[in-house]
Amino acid sequence: MSRATRSAFDDVPPDGFDEDENEAPSLDEAPEIDFDFEPGAVKAGTEIIRRFWTTLPTSPGVYRMFDAKGDVLYVGKAKNLKARVGSYARGQAHSNRIARMIAQTAAMEFVTTATETEALLLEANLIKQLKPRFNVLMRDDKSFPYILLTADGPAPQIVKHRGARRRKGNYYGPFASVWAVNRTVNALQRAFLMRTCSDSYYENRTRPCLLYQIKRCSGPCTGEISLEDYAGLADSARAFLSGKSNAVKDRMREEMERASEALEFERAARFRDRIAALSAIQGSQGVNTQGVEEADVFALDEQAGQFCIEVFFFRNFQNWGNRAYFPKADRSMSADEVLASFISQFYDDKPAPRLVLVSHPIEDAELVAAALSSRVEHRVELHQPQRGERKNLVDYAQRNAKEALGRRLADTASQGKLLTALGQAFGLDKPPRRVEVYDNSHISGTAAVGGMIVAGPTGFMKTHYRTFNIKSEELTPGDDFGMMREVLTRRFKRLAKEAPRTPKEAEVGEPQAAAEGQAVPPATEALPDDPDAFPAWPDLVLIDGGAGQLEAARASLAEIGVIDVPLVGIAKGRDRDAGRETFFVPGRTPFKLPPRDPVLYFVQRLRDEAHRFAIGTHRARRKREMTRNPLDEIAGIGPTRKRALLHHFGTVKAIQRAALEDLAKAPGVNAATARAVYDFFHANA
Repeated sequence: MSRATRSAFDDVPPDGFDEDENEAPSLDEAPEIDFDFEPGAVKAGTEIIRRFWTTLPTSPGVYRMFDAKGDVLYVGKAKNLKARVGSYARGQAHSNRIARMIAQTAAMEFVTTATETEALLLEANLIKQLKPRFNVLMRDDKSFPYILLTADGPAPQIVKHRGARRRKGNYYGPFASVWAVNRTVNALQRAFLMRTCSDSYYENRTRPCLLYQIKRCSGPCTGEISLEDYAGLADSARAFLSGKSNAVKDRMREEMERASEALEFERAARFRDRIAALSAIQGSQGVNTQGVEEADVFALDEQAGQFCIEVFFFRNFQNWGNRAYFPKADRSMSADEVLASFISQFYDDKPAPRLVLVSHPIEDAELVAAALSSRVEHRVELHQPQRGERKNLVDYAQRNAKEALGRRLADTASQGKLLTALGQAFGLDKPPRRVEVYDNSHISGTAAVGGMIVAGPTGFMKTHYRTFNIKSEELTPGDDFGMMREVLTRRFKRLAKEAPRTPKEAEVGEPQAAAEGQAVPPATEALPDDPDAFPAWPDLVLIDGGAGQLEAARASLAEIGVIDVPLVGIAKGRDRDAGRETFFVPGRTPFKLPPRDPVLYFVQRLRDEAHRFAIGTHRARRKREMTRNPLDEIAGIGPTRKRALLHHFGTVKAIQRAALEDLAKAPGVNAATARAVYDFFHANA
């Protein structure tokens, strides 16, 4: 493999460089580069890189390559910056990917680091932040859920947790899905009777809640169990989650037998149910291990120029789930390059376990392991097993990666056919790559929201979904047309600002079609050089509504100068039956699709997804508004004073009726705070 085709983890210098010396040799006699495209652009990029190379140090660091627009093309790390950057300017058998990158380079920036390990960590962080076009990019980078057993109060709480670990307690995970966490927490509730309620709820209870009645909680909030005994339950839960599951179950069996011998059958039955709950957790793990206590398994599969990385999580000898990733990488990159870059980014914001198993050899594996170890309090081993149980785990993960990628390729092919048919049905010149669907949701105008969902070649693009809280105070409650105008105006004004387009020269007949309100193909965008980049502008917009909604949408876009985005209105059939939809396209007679047409089913899926998304957002907003505490709106009233007022008066209504003197008597409430609360509730008195 030539130096130019190595990943950012590979810092073996190109031929002619010796990193043991203080300086790299001159580039003046580098041979000409033989490329199959525009040699002038490559030569210009080489000269730019050469100018930066002359002043570089030989220390470790990170470099960034920028195009003429200032966008980051590539982020890489180097053990020797001068040698690494010099490799781009020597003209030695670069791959097409590297040649394209050099041709587009207009500037570079550098950061020196003390060690190569620091450079590797910084590189991973910058790649995730900047998402350079020529790097391996993670997709679906959602945080993983954990189980948190708190340690910041007298009665520990067991909850699902995402994000930064700021709260004091024990974290167990990661779990591959929220479903796995919820199932485990429910089982732990039955087994250890741990509370899941919030601290504010716990502190304000005067009698046990329903969870106590159905034997899901031991009731520490009202003293149904002593804090000492509750701490014992928490210790047992901690031991079980830490891998001592068999010891915990053995203790429960002993307690059950003692209770049975003492004829305390109800108590024995409770232990029996708790043992069954723990067995349910262990019995539904799928693939478990006997010799691997804690490990993450990464297996990669490549088909048709696409990659899939399957990640399995093993903790406490149990399989805690798996997740498939489909990183974006150039087809010329090898499997080990993709896997190495992916692992570094994967652990940028999460701790690594003691053992990381991989399906492909990783060059500089020791460096990657050292970088991962520097982030945690234990040594991390990066290993490609060749035999035994560890090899079986990797093979199992690789088989899942192959199946997941096969399903994705099949789905993508099917999605491509549907998009082609969709474009033909609505008279587009080419298949749409980005389809946006809009819907509104409200109850008599209250808590009104607009929702936008996006579909593309790989299905629903959920990272591109957007919600719009209807803000206009001039709208009549329930004015669906006005809501649609506001949503589309806000959406496309911002889009025009953030991703301006360069319109192509209008073809003959296009102005006439636009003037008559007909759908015309979208103008050519200033698309990036990456042909796989997902466009920012839609090729087709679907509106959930009939002719009125469509006209409101067309008029709102025309006001801001957007006249070349195809619009289609979808009117529900008689009795709102699916299959009887009428489609409205500007300049065409309303029409219907055949009842069994795959395009009709596809449009129904898109519309139903938009409806689901808008309804869910509306319900969440309505719930927030219904549960909003008036005390939250008073300046100077934080959680502590709010809790003190509620403790003293019991309810918000009692606070509202209280006299100024009574408010001032509440613990922790001074005269100024009492006056603020009193004035808030009596402003119109």
